[in-house]
Amino acid sequence: MEQEFLEGIRLFNAQRYFEAHEALEAVWLRATGDRKSFLHGLIQVAAALHHYTRGNRAGFRSLLEKGCTKLDQFGAEFESIDLAALMHRLSGWRAHLHTPSLPPPPLPLIEPIGKPERG
Repeated sequence: MEQEFLEGIRLFNAQRYFEAHEALEAVWLRATGDRKSFLHGLIQVAAALHHYTRGNRAGFRSLLEKGCTKLDQFGAEFESIDLAALMHRLSGWRAHLHTPSLPPPPLPLIEPIGKPERG
């Protein structure tokens, strides 16, 4: 994996979602095919979480749904990312959006394949 992609993941996991979006977008601009769609999904999820941290619930909802829809097509793993774990974490956020009385789940992490989940 190239450095910009790894940096985008690091920034995402550090909850620096705007910066993660920017780093991943630099990779997305050069990507093609399935990789481009996968990166677009990650970018949309990062942008959604940026909106969440800024209190923009409508932007959060819209971009989270768009990003999850894109990522859903890739199965359990893609680009050495444990996509099943990420999608599981994001499903908790989707449930929270539909039932606001549920407490918000922990912020999601993007983890490599084979690394144990942390929450």
